Amino acid sequence: MAATALSLPLYLDPKQQQHFHTHLNPTKGPPFLSSRNTFLSLHKLHRNNFKCSLPSSSSTNSVTPAQYYSFLDDPFRGSRFLTNEELENVKTLESFVYFQELESGSLWVRVMRNEEMDLTVGLLAFSFAELMFMSLGYEALLRFFVKQYLIERRAVMPHAVTLVGFYREKGGLRGEELAGTVEVCFDKRGANASPPTPTPPKNSPYVCNMTVTKHLRRRGIGWRLLKASEEIISQLTSSKEVYLHCRMIDEAPFNMYIKAGYNVVQTDSIFILLTLQRRKHLMCKKLPDFNSFPESDMSDSGVELPL
Repeated sequence: MAATALSLPLYLDPKQQQHFHTHLNPTKGPPFLSSRNTFLSLHKLHRNNFKCSLPSSSSTNSVTPAQYYSFLDDPFRGSRFLTNEELENVKTLESFVYFQELESGSLWVRVMRNEEMDLTVGLLAFSFAELMFMSLGYEALLRFFVKQYLIERRAVMPHAVTLVGFYREKGGLRGEELAGTVEVCFDKRGANASPPTPTPPKNSPYVCNMTVTKHLRRRGIGWRLLKASEEIISQLTSSKEVYLHCRMIDEAPFNMYIKAGYNVVQTDSIFILLTLQRRKHLMCKKLPDFNSFPESDMSDSGVELPL
């Protein structure tokens, strides 16, 4: 799978912090919960035509705040006041759908719903365990931290959002299945408090936490998740720049990002190795017009985890 960076800092000791950064290849959400803990804690964890279904501007005046909030879970509704602009963005996220016909089937990308959280948590936890060569016995612990992270991230919506992709194979009998996930941060309010290094601009859109289901890799799903992320960024922000991270050792994802139009703007110092992390590139792309994204048959190349 080709992916971008997921940041999951685990505090194993008050004096020692270990950062896990991963480049990974349907649902309403719970309220904000602080996961800080004296023992373990999570801190701010991230043929080829497409179409996007977006709300019509003509319907703006007829939609009430209660209808906007219907996309959110009950605890979230009362947790904070949303401005009119935020309400409009929530409506846009609720309506967002990226559809892509692949050679082997069809892919739909949209915002994660609450009932899909555990499914998404399972995919991310498995990817962590796989890439860090951890035994499956640690997967339950990873699930706990990842779920707390997703809960926290959902609480900042619409300033950040978790997208999920569902895949249906041509002629298949399995129906739709979760194919991948990706997180998109739109601005400073949605930015991770502890981003990977080199640090991207806080107020610029940032793509991270992308992974693809193992048996569905090398079908171009990672590429489509990236395109869906760029599309929703174009819809919700005026920014023309988007950032992501890529580990230096991950050649295949790096080549995919270059092909997608990303360029290296900064690279970790070699001294980052002293913190037990892998050196990473910070990459940036200047977004073209909404409907001029180049399409590609680039296959997913696996999963990458920057340490």
